[in-house]
Amino acid sequence: MSPEGIAASLSDGMTIGIGGWGSRRKPMALVRAICRSPVRDLTVVSCGGPDVGLLCAYGKVRHVVAPFVTLDTMPLDPWFRTARQRGDIGFTEYDEGMFMFGLLAAAHGLPFLPTPAGMASDVLRVNPGLRTIRSPYPTSASRPGPISAQEEEQDTGEELVAMPPLRLDAALVHMNRADARGNGQYLGPDPYLDDLFAKAARHCYLSCERLVEAFEGPVQSLLISRMMVAGVAETPNGGHFTTCEPDYGRDEPFQRRYAAAASDPAEWRRFRSRYLDVDEGSYQREVSQR
Repeated sequence: MSPEGIAASLSDGMTIGIGGWGSRRKPMALVRAICRSPVRDLTVVSCGGPDVGLLCAYGKVRHVVAPFVTLDTMPLDPWFRTARQRGDIGFTEYDEGMFMFGLLAAAHGLPFLPTPAGMASDVLRVNPGLRTIRSPYPTSASRPGPISAQEEEQDTGEELVAMPPLRLDAALVHMNRADARGNGQYLGPDPYLDDLFAKAARHCYLSCERLVEAFEGPVQSLLISRMMVAGVAETPNGGHFTTCEPDYGRDEPFQRRYAAAASDPAEWRRFRSRYLDVDEGSYQREVSQR
């Protein structure tokens, strides 16, 4: 598929998950294609970075579900911050562990998963819809050896967050390598949560730096199974300006320019006209010639 074809497969009001982490291995070519498409009112589930920021800048987002939205070297993506301060979008913030368990619950078709993540924190206060559940097993059952009747009677079990599933209509992930059948390989230092995004979604779309006929490297680097993938797009430099190690690192000067343009309406119009309101081929040419 092409990035434009993947964007065209999305519909207004969908819940989409976006892989990567902060400003690392984001499917930016697919995000840019969504920005150019008519789709809107999206709920975006992401360990957020400039993917969330760009979609907010283009008015595509109704709600964000995330543990953070950061550019890594900058604490907050500027367009996400602006959208929140204006009240343009809703935001559900979860602890990173809760976020992972929400994807796991969706991947396994479960109504919730218990986790200690988020307990004794303000996450429960700012998300009043969350519920807790008490373990049916006494806490003392986790240690070896016999448990006295008195201990069991006094031990009521650990209270845990009942994390609901983060079910996705579609997931977008970016891999270093993929084959035409939809198997995806990462070659960098971290898989992030990309496999969980793929499993939690009804449809997963994968972009990659290069399509290959056969994979090289350890079998553990084959992260995404073809069974979860609805379409593949070969997008060289498609993670730009985020990292996609070992193929390339983050384009920090370009990221700084993106962030600076967000604070100046005239500069943002110039930035958007040159880099974003164009097709992916033009974007890549402009980036290489700057």
